Amino acid sequence: MNRFAALLDQLVLTPSRNGKLRLLTDYFAEVPDPERGWAVAAITRDLEIKSFKPAMLREMIYERMDAQLFDLSYDYVGDLAETVSLVWPGQHGANYQPGLSEVVDTLATAKRAEAPKLVEGWLNALDPSGRWALIKLITGGLRIGVASRLVKQALAAFGDKPIQEIEELWHGLEPPYTELFAWLEGTTDKPVNAMKAPFRPVMLAHPVEEKDKERIDLAEHIAEWKWDGIRVQAVSDSGIKRLYSRTGDDISGAFPDILAAMTFDAAIDGELLVFDPETDGFQVRPFNDLQQRLNRKTVTKKLLASHPAFIRAYDLLWVEGKDLRALTYVERRQRLERLFADTQPERLDLSEQVSVSDWAHLTKLRAEPPLAAIEGLMLKKRVAPYVPGRPKGEWWKWKREPFLVDVVLMYAQRGHGKRSSFYSDYTFGVWRSGEDGDELVPVGKAYSGFTDEELKRIDKFVRDNTVDRFGPVRAVTMGPDDGLVLEVAFEGLNRSTRHKSGVAMRFPRISRLRWDKPAKEADRIEMLEGMLA
Repeated sequence: MNRFAALLDQLVLTPSRNGKLRLLTDYFAEVPDPERGWAVAAITRDLEIKSFKPAMLREMIYERMDAQLFDLSYDYVGDLAETVSLVWPGQHGANYQPGLSEVVDTLATAKRAEAPKLVEGWLNALDPSGRWALIKLITGGLRIGVASRLVKQALAAFGDKPIQEIEELWHGLEPPYTELFAWLEGTTDKPVNAMKAPFRPVMLAHPVEEKDKERIDLAEHIAEWKWDGIRVQAVSDSGIKRLYSRTGDDISGAFPDILAAMTFDAAIDGELLVFDPETDGFQVRPFNDLQQRLNRKTVTKKLLASHPAFIRAYDLLWVEGKDLRALTYVERRQRLERLFADTQPERLDLSEQVSVSDWAHLTKLRAEPPLAAIEGLMLKKRVAPYVPGRPKGEWWKWKREPFLVDVVLMYAQRGHGKRSSFYSDYTFGVWRSGEDGDELVPVGKAYSGFTDEELKRIDKFVRDNTVDRFGPVRAVTMGPDDGLVLEVAFEGLNRSTRHKSGVAMRFPRISRLRWDKPAKEADRIEMLEGMLA
């Protein structure tokens, strides 16, 4: 357990991507099976401990220290695992250090009533770092700045294999991945993925920059609208149907309406969207409506009826046993059109191809798309094969410029992981007319877009200017002359009955800090309402 804890500590404290890759590959080389496999499952969040829940941990710590004192400590630290690991009273003489495999295997067979006693013994024996790792492991809270794909890249580097091979095998493998590691170390053949309807790694686009325009020949490309949804892969194979996110997560459970419409044997790449059931055709609704369907294991009949989903198909990767990815984009599109003509799936349609004459025409289309749900344009080279990853010069995306608004910081809350000691999650607002004059109304939250140095400055402002507390939330000075103005960038704006202001921002992030601007000069709600129109 200590070796796993040391890995987590190092990953949290290592900012660079290459540094994290080195840490993971060294760990895979030094740690034997099945320990390293369970570590992979924990970091990729493919490990679920069903016999222990976070509520049990609170009960255990309340038995050992005053509940109010612990709650105050938790409020200050901002992370449950870190707080418990620091205040847990270790037991003198309990020096047995459990291994990662022992913890996983023991809790896998333990009854829920037995789990707290087992965890208590391990917490007594471990040091604070080991306790933190144990708690994160058993509560499923391992958010340490390492994406699932980064782990797969580390596995590929460890075994000197293309990451695409790892990704295509992934959903057919089970923790602790001993068969995978044996292949990566060259002691056995590549595992056979016998799973039907597997995920195929997606092809991504490069953003268009000004310098790229000179070398992009529009005559060699086909343009399509870029829709404001989420990229998915719909795969149906011999009666087995699955819907994957762009990173390979199986999201089928939340979209039974899509699965029911997959009356084909194929793998289709497209955009998942929600349409208005009160209108004819697929009238795309805002991304905020799609969010109501995401991150659910199941979905109610009411939500299925009020927020029906569909896929706007971009590409065809595989059909009836034949891999099409080596074909050109034009050839794949022709096969996709034939598939639609033959099967006529109810919850899928074809992405519209847009005719463009030159960059001036394309610029106008980008700035003034026909629908608000369009966030830009895609350019796809006619002869491009479907290559996993982000190959340069094959696909391009040209998104609309983000919207900008000046807002006032209203509330702050501590972050998680390496930001748990800083106030890094911010709620901000704009001015509106109230009964007693101008007042601020919240319009969004953001926790990205600033550097570490800027984070320290905002954190100091929050601490120096806190005027009220609501549990973990701090209200700050927000008067016309002494508030902190933030310039916020966002991708779109929707009406919302859930927010007091009546609006909801799409992907807000802090563009810059306006220390120079008085809060009374921040924008007003009327400006945002005008953008809705």
